[in-house]
Amino acid sequence: MDKALEMRQKRATLVKVARDLLERAETEKRGLSVEEEQQYKKIMDDVEESRKAIEREERQQNLEREMTSSQGTIIGGKEPVGDESRASEQEETRAAFNKFLRGGVSILNIAETRRLQAGVDTLGGYLVAPQQFVTQLIQAVDDMVFLRPLATKYAVERAESLGVPTLDRDISDADWTSELATGMEDTAMTLGRREFRPWPLAKRVRISNKLLRQAAIDPEALVRSRLAYRFAITEERAYLTGNGVNQPLGLFTATPMGVSIARDVVAGTATDLTMDGLTRVKYALKMQYWPRARWLLHRSAVERIALLKDAQGQYLWRESTRAGEPDRLLGFPVMMSEFVPSVFAAGQYVGMLADFSHYWIVDALDMQIQRLVELYAETNQVGFIARRELDGAPILEEAFVRVRLA
Repeated sequence: MDKALEMRQKRATLVKVARDLLERAETEKRGLSVEEEQQYKKIMDDVEESRKAIEREERQQNLEREMTSSQGTIIGGKEPVGDESRASEQEETRAAFNKFLRGGVSILNIAETRRLQAGVDTLGGYLVAPQQFVTQLIQAVDDMVFLRPLATKYAVERAESLGVPTLDRDISDADWTSELATGMEDTAMTLGRREFRPWPLAKRVRISNKLLRQAAIDPEALVRSRLAYRFAITEERAYLTGNGVNQPLGLFTATPMGVSIARDVVAGTATDLTMDGLTRVKYALKMQYWPRARWLLHRSAVERIALLKDAQGQYLWRESTRAGEPDRLLGFPVMMSEFVPSVFAAGQYVGMLADFSHYWIVDALDMQIQRLVELYAETNQVGFIARRELDGAPILEEAFVRVRLA
């Protein structure tokens, strides 16, 4: 059996146990006891951990499939000569970069320095990471930040910003008229412009020289994983709640420049969600956006929705048991992020239904890594600085519906 499918079935079993616990208390017309409350919380924690494990396993499976398909056909147990040459060159570059990470430029020979050297810095110089290392780092960020794979992405290579024309006001409907008439003149149409100006994002990591020297530790993987995590959570927070000042404009920031309050729909009481309210959210989104629409919720909101029942006492939430298929709510896939607002109080945002391809991300600088040796010499450490420049904002507000409490 597929491992991810088996994990999903186990998660569904956990959810059923939690539901049975609630139904037993409801049948007996009482609340949960202290012991049952602790048991329920433990089960829900296990469900959340299971969800994360399923996502990791499916990402790994997708990555392995991509790697298998990209390797091409093996002939007689060997790759084609051209592939052998490229693989050998990449391996030499990776080995040189790993050597540089462990000991710096002083231990590189002339050939290794020539392979990695990108320029001369008068304050000491630095080496640019091999392309394969940089690509893996960016991919790690994409995997951890849900919005990047769904958003529309552009690269600004030479300009300082990206201008986008907008249709601020459209012409009115055509006029029924006679054969020789031309209808009323319409001067209502106006155009505008949105501007994306990538903002710098940076993070510094310090690692001891002793750790870098240990053969059992892969310093490249260590640096990549830590920087990927720091950049991922910073980007995720900005895409959702950024104020647009020297950073991306977030989806939960109400503004006419992004998603205004006109796209807010009350989906419950002052303290909780209702299925009637979520249904209103669904139909506030035009059906043209439905094929790519997704819910975006905090896990605490998903937990509340999972407890909602219909008039017959049946739970309205259905977890997915099929590999690669996300959970669904009213027909749309559900995505969760820890950075979605989760305060259940009057007037607060607690989720969104949207076609996220209408959120644009503009990258002006690929990930760059610089090594600092002398700065931390007294503490026997090496610093690594990662930098990139990006901006992001929703560009068509009717593609987004924010979920708000009364």
